[in-house]
Amino acid sequence: MVTRSFEAMGTEVEIFLDASEGERAESALDRAEAEFERLEQIMSRFRADSELSQLNREGVVEAGPDLVRVVELALEARESSGGLFDPTVHGALVAAGYDRSFAELPLDGPAAGDPGACGGRVSVEGSTIQLESSTQLDLGGIGKGYTVDRVAAVLARTGSCLVNAGGDLAVRGGAWPVGIADGLTVELTRGAIATSGRDRRSWRRDGEAQHHLIDPSTGRPARTDLLRVTVVAASAVEADVLAKIAFLGGEVDVPRVLVTSDGTVVLAGGLA
Repeated sequence: MVTRSFEAMGTEVEIFLDASEGERAESALDRAEAEFERLEQIMSRFRADSELSQLNREGVVEAGPDLVRVVELALEARESSGGLFDPTVHGALVAAGYDRSFAELPLDGPAAGDPGACGGRVSVEGSTIQLESSTQLDLGGIGKGYTVDRVAAVLARTGSCLVNAGGDLAVRGGAWPVGIADGLTVELTRGAIATSGRDRRSWRRDGEAQHHLIDPSTGRPARTDLLRVTVVAASAVEADVLAKIAFLGGEVDVPRVLVTSDGTVVLAGGLA
């Protein structure tokens, strides 16, 4: 087993590859780390020179295939969830105070601003992505899931693997014990796990608690008795989408763990 950890996409990435130490394994880990960097450079809203930042500034961009695909996936999720999952929450996040990378974010500051409306029109025609006026995208969660899936596929050519980016993880081959709540571990042989919660990326504005999970119906951080939701799904993209939907109270039909504000753990979707 060879491992590597590094910082990417605002979180710690851990990679486990079931392969013998040597040049072949190290080369696979190098490719995996490079893929995280490549996709972050495309999809980060915090990098001024990213494709996503260009789109948000100019309202239209001739995008590469990765940005096109992630935007398509996000729009499909918005449609299928009835708007519970919505990539057009960029303005709401900024209004809530999340206007820079979390590592640079002041933990308190002036009152949150007016979030404006979510749900703006986004069109994808071939490689052209166009945004309705005043609409901007945030692809943080689904972009991370897409990257985890891509990196797992790259590593699987060398051996069974697990890729974990701050709790969004995917496996290819093997059997991996994964802790998903206090005292609860599942053995994952395929697929992915993702967690959405308000206990990790949180801050205050004018003393009022804020977090990064926006309710598109209000444009503000979701008010809920849930602390976090963890789901198991076929891919990290799907898991990320379904975890967000479940956190906002939507119906999902996958194995999941819900933790409430008082620490109560609820198992659903076949987990026991």
